[in-house]
Amino acid sequence: MQQLHEVPIRFIKGIGPKRASVFAGYGIQSVEDMLYYFPRRYEDRTRFSLVADAKEGVILSLKVKILSLRERRSFRKRGFSIMEVLTGDESGALVCVWFNRPYLKQYFKPGTNLIIYGKIEHYAGRLQMSAPDFEIVEDDAGGSVNTGRIVPVYSLPEGISQRYFRRLIKGVLDTYLSKINEFLPYDVRARHSLLNLAKSLLEIHFPENPGIQKQAYTRLAFEEFFLFQIPLVLRKLFRKKERKGISQAVDGDLTAAFAASLPFALTPAQKRVIGEIKADMKKPEVMQRLLQGDVGSGKTIVAVYASVMAVQGGYQAVFIVPTEILARQHFEKISCQLSVAGCRKKKIEVGLLLGSLKAKDKEKIYRQIREGDIDIVIGTHVLLGEGIKFKNLGLVVIDEQHKFGVEQRALLTRKGFNPDILVMTATPIPRTLAFTLYGDMDVSVIDELPPGRGRIQTLNFSDQERERAYQLVREQVRAGNQAYIIYPVIEESFALDIEGARTMYEQLKESRFKEFRLGLVHGRLKQKDQDEIMRRFKNKELDILIATTVLEVGIDIPSATCMVVEHAERFGLSQLHQLRGRVGRGQRDSFCILLAESRTETAQARMQAMVKYSDGFRIAEEDLKIRGPGEFFGERQHGLSELRIANPLTQMHLLKRSREEAVKLIGADPCLGARQNQALKAKLLQRFPEYEKFVLVG
Repeated sequence: MQQLHEVPIRFIKGIGPKRASVFAGYGIQSVEDMLYYFPRRYEDRTRFSLVADAKEGVILSLKVKILSLRERRSFRKRGFSIMEVLTGDESGALVCVWFNRPYLKQYFKPGTNLIIYGKIEHYAGRLQMSAPDFEIVEDDAGGSVNTGRIVPVYSLPEGISQRYFRRLIKGVLDTYLSKINEFLPYDVRARHSLLNLAKSLLEIHFPENPGIQKQAYTRLAFEEFFLFQIPLVLRKLFRKKERKGISQAVDGDLTAAFAASLPFALTPAQKRVIGEIKADMKKPEVMQRLLQGDVGSGKTIVAVYASVMAVQGGYQAVFIVPTEILARQHFEKISCQLSVAGCRKKKIEVGLLLGSLKAKDKEKIYRQIREGDIDIVIGTHVLLGEGIKFKNLGLVVIDEQHKFGVEQRALLTRKGFNPDILVMTATPIPRTLAFTLYGDMDVSVIDELPPGRGRIQTLNFSDQERERAYQLVREQVRAGNQAYIIYPVIEESFALDIEGARTMYEQLKESRFKEFRLGLVHGRLKQKDQDEIMRRFKNKELDILIATTVLEVGIDIPSATCMVVEHAERFGLSQLHQLRGRVGRGQRDSFCILLAESRTETAQARMQAMVKYSDGFRIAEEDLKIRGPGEFFGERQHGLSELRIANPLTQMHLLKRSREEAVKLIGADPCLGARQNQALKAKLLQRFPEYEKFVLVG
C-alpha cells in the first residue's frame, strides 16, 4: 500500500503544478508533509457577538444578514474595485469592505446570511470591518472551517490565502485520515496517555476545544522528540557492541602522585567528573564522553588527569586543539603540572607537534610518537596527518569540539585500537539539553568555577559613551594590567558602517592610546604572525591588543583585565560570552564593556542577558529563548534543528520522557524486530535512512 509520504501533493484536489511548486519551497511535497504543516496559532471564532458590541480595535465574530451592497472603483488606483456591504443583526448595522474582489457580487445578495470575523476599525466617521473572513451560512453550516469554531492560522507563501489552505487541509484530512498509520507502540502511548496519530492530526488542525488541541500538541511533540532520540540511542548501542575498547588501569602510583602534586584543591564538580571518567575508562568499552564546562571551570586539569590514567596503564594520550597558540599554552601548562607529578617508576614525557615546526623537528616527534617515547602528545590539525603513527594510543582528548568536523575526529580515533574519547567544549549547551542533545555520548558537566577568580563586571554602553569605555581601558593599563579591543570585521565595511580592526588599530595607536604599546591580530594573518603577536602580548611586551574573533578560543592571560567589544550587537550571545571569558583569568577584578547600538528587541535582549548573567549555561538558556531551537542548534545536531512542533526549552519534561522511552525500547528490542515495533522501524528509516545499519545489526 502506498504510504502518505509517497503521495505527491499534485494529487490533492485544488493544487495544480504551479501551486505545487510554491508549496515545495515551503517543504510541502507530499500528503504527509501537508498533514504535518502545523498551524502557528489559532483564533477562537466559537463565540458570536452582536453588532452593538463593535468598538474600534476589537476582534469580533458576528452572525449577520446582508442588507445592501454596492461596488465602486477606486479614484486613487486605476482598475481597483471596492465592494461595500452593509450587514446587520437585531442590534444594529455594520459596513464590511472588500478590496479588489469583484467576484464576490456573485455570492453576496441582499438577504444572504453571513458569519464574519475581523477587526473593527474607524474610517471616514464610521465603524467598519476591512476584508473580514466570512462564511456564507447554508442550511447546514456545521462543516465550516473558517468560522464558528477554533480556526487555525498558518504561515503561508505569498498569494496563498488562509481560507484556501484551510480547505486544502480539510480535504486532505477527509480523504486520508483513515489511511494514517500509527507507529508509536501502544504501550508507550498508554504510559503517557497520548492520543493516537489520526486523532492528533485532526485536532491539531481543527481542534474541537483548547483541551483536545493541547493533547494533540503533546502527542505530536512527544513523537518528534522520540524519533529524534531513537537514532542517538541506537548509535550509542552500536558503538558499544561493535567497538570493544580498552579496560584502563585507572588507579596506581602515577595517578596518586599526580593528584598529590596539584598545588590547588579540585572543586567538587571536578572530582565528580573525574570519577565519571574513571568509571568509563575501567570498562572494556570505548569511552565516548563530552566534558562540558564554562570558560575557566578547569576542564583541562580533568583531561590531564584522564591522560595520566591512560599513561599509567602503558598507553599514550593525545590532545588536539584548534590553534597553535592554544597548543603551546597547553604544552607549557601540562608539562609544568606533570614535571612534579612523576614517581620513581615512570616519568611522563610530553610532546608538542605543530604545523609550523621545521621538517626535521617534525620527523623527530613522529619517531618518538611511533616508538612510544612520548606519552602525551599535544598538537593541532597536523595530528590528523597520515604520517602520524602511535605505538599504543589509549586516549584522545579533543578540545573545543565544535572546531573539528566529524570526519576529522574519526581520523584521529582510527590511529589507535578503539581509544577512549574525551571531547571538551566551553561552548555552553543549556543544562536541560546537554544530556539529550548528545544522546550518543555520555555527558559530564563542570558547573562551578575554582575559588579565587576575580569578578567580571559587564557594562553596556552606547556608541556615544565610547570615550567612557576608552577611559576605563586607560585606567586599567596604567595600573599595570592589559586590555583587549574586539572588532567584528578586519577591513572597514561601509555597508555595515563598522570600523574595521585594521583601520581602528592605526587610528587608536596614533590618538587615544598613543602612550601605550598596541598590537593587532586577526584571522588573515599567517599563523606564525598570529602566534608572535600573542606571544608578545602574553609576555607583556604589548599593553592593548586589537583583535577580531580569532581571540574567541583559548588564550589564558591573567593580567588582561579589560575588554571592549565594539559593535557588540553584531555578535551572537554565545560568542560574546566566549570573548568575555578572555578576561578575569586571574585574581583581579575585570571589566567587559559592550559598545552597542541595539536597535532591535533581539539585540537588546542579548545585551541585557550579558549584563545580568555570568554563568555560561544560563547565557545559553537565554540564547535558546531568544533565537529558538532551530537557529540555536543550526547544523550541530541532525534532527533537533528540524523540529516542527516540539520545543525543547518549554517541553523539557517531554524530551526527558521520550528519551527514557527510547532507551527502554532499544534496550528491549535493539533491532526493532518485534511486531509491535515494525511501523516505528519503517518510520525511523523513512526519516533517517542512514541508520539502517544500526537497526539491522541492533
